[in-house]
Amino acid sequence: MRVGIAGVGGIGSNVAMHLVRAGCITQKLVDFDRVELSNLNRQFYFIDQLGQYKVDMLRENLLRINPDAAIETARVRLVPENMLDTFRDCRILVEGFDDQEAKKLLVETFADLDVPIVSASGIAGRELEGIRVHRLGRCIIIGDFQTDFRGNGLYAPKIAVIAAMMADCVIKTGYR
Repeated sequence: MRVGIAGVGGIGSNVAMHLVRAGCITQKLVDFDRVELSNLNRQFYFIDQLGQYKVDMLRENLLRINPDAAIETARVRLVPENMLDTFRDCRILVEGFDDQEAKKLLVETFADLDVPIVSASGIAGRELEGIRVHRLGRCIIIGDFQTDFRGNGLYAPKIAVIAAMMADCVIKTGYR
């Protein structure tokens, strides 16, 4: 099963890492961004990867975990014109966007198709107690549903918990 990961920042990079460690080794990583110093506190990248494309560096890091992994990358900004074609060969999607419009676009693009989406909402702050799973049709959303990253800090422990829960949902939903 190919898992598509849209956005490989804090959520996406950590979900990908958990999935490879769990044996889900066929992934498609999509992002246009580069690794920045501010990413290192919560994303699965290293200081010697600064300035490089995230998808390329994440692929490299995942292959260090499992050299047999089949990791495809696409260095593109997802827009309405390329969203469906980019993920056409994926059986499940992980949403890892910072941008609300991009999240909405992904969900709307795949709403009428039989492609589950695992997403996050409310990933900022330090409180772990409010994290929960909400199912809405083929969409599974994990987070505290209130703590937005704008105006709140992003902390590795909360990102890691949510990413691990998202990876678990991917495995339960479609990995066989």
